[in-house]
Amino acid sequence: MKSSWPAEILGLILLFSGAVVAGLALGGLAWFLLLAASLYLARHLWHLWRLERWLRNGRRRIPPEGSGIWSDVFEHYYRLQKRYYKRKKRLSRVIREFRESTSAMPDGSVVLDPEWRIVWFNAAAEQLLRLNGNQDRGQIIMNLIRSPRFSDHVRAGDFSRPCEITSPASPDRYLSLLVVPYGENQRLLLIRDITRVKRLEAMRRDFVANASHELRSPLTVLAGYVESLQDDPVVAREWTGPLTEMQRQARRMTSLINDLLELSRLETEEQEAPREQSLEVDRLAGRVVEEARMLSQGPREIEVLSQAPERLLGVERELYSALSNLVFNALRHTQEGGRISITWRCDDKGRRVLEVEDDGEGIEARHIPFLTQRFYRADPARNRHTGGTGLGLAIVKHVLQRHGGRLEIESVLGQGSIFRCVFPDDRVEMPQDRLIPGSNPVN
Repeated sequence: MKSSWPAEILGLILLFSGAVVAGLALGGLAWFLLLAASLYLARHLWHLWRLERWLRNGRRRIPPEGSGIWSDVFEHYYRLQKRYYKRKKRLSRVIREFRESTSAMPDGSVVLDPEWRIVWFNAAAEQLLRLNGNQDRGQIIMNLIRSPRFSDHVRAGDFSRPCEITSPASPDRYLSLLVVPYGENQRLLLIRDITRVKRLEAMRRDFVANASHELRSPLTVLAGYVESLQDDPVVAREWTGPLTEMQRQARRMTSLINDLLELSRLETEEQEAPREQSLEVDRLAGRVVEEARMLSQGPREIEVLSQAPERLLGVERELYSALSNLVFNALRHTQEGGRISITWRCDDKGRRVLEVEDDGEGIEARHIPFLTQRFYRADPARNRHTGGTGLGLAIVKHVLQRHGGRLEIESVLGQGSIFRCVFPDDRVEMPQDRLIPGSNPVN
């Protein structure tokens, strides 16, 4: 579009030139200049009034016609208005499609502002959380989901994993709440009904616990008869091999049942283990070493290398179970004359770690990601021969998860393995006699 500025400037020049000529010809130059300025100002005020009236009326009509530079102003504003309406229409369509898609989802969706107030929610969220569309918009979500677990989850600020709570609508239903941050400090709360999953998990745990409990009695009877037959010199002389194998398999079955019961208990307990005890790691490791030496069938060097004075806060029975499983695994995969070490230290990243290292046969890299799965064995034949149940590392993983930690595995085939238990700072406590005056314990 051609600019009107040259015509505007030319008109201004002609207006004041005419005023100068008329003033010089008729006298009163100042009055003619004042009249020209007044006419020019009146023209601009007239167009400003027309623009203001058009804006005040909601810009619903085509902008008024203008002359000179005002024609360009009205035209530019009209084009900006058309682009604005197009963007607004496109945005409205996107929002409408978003709401239609989220409304069709079986999972609940709640849009939250930076103050955790409800901006919008779909029909599934209304049903799962028992929300009222007219009253609950603008409410803080924590006032409507009255769950201490969800409140702690929000205060912690770690939204990498969902939070599982009992449904506010029904105590028999369970919900998974996942907070997804987006935009400028806004959040999307995704709600999923996990009642069926929870019931299936409960059925599986109950089945494992009941089956394991029912198997114990007949297994005890069978083991007792095997021991009685071994004590009979006539029978033992002819059946030494089969009876020994029967006794070994009975012990393996007993270990398997005990591990299944331990796994079932860990899954049934609360997610986070209580900080009920302050444990000296070197003493805990010493107990494991004593038991390992009694179970070891050949000479192996087992040592405790405690390099950190801190204590662990947690459940002693569970931490003992985790450490003993790691050490017994190392025994099974380390040849006679090998070396096993237990180390409690602060690594180069500042983390408190409990390591079990051996110089045994090692593990192929392709097996490492699957070692904590139930009944997974890198070498099934060897594990069955040495009495492994395939549940030890699964127990270790669950214990560490309940204590806020994780298991890291490093291994080189033929050179040995390192199983590293990494604990968070809030599970570590400095003994009082090691504290510097004026300092606080690590928690």
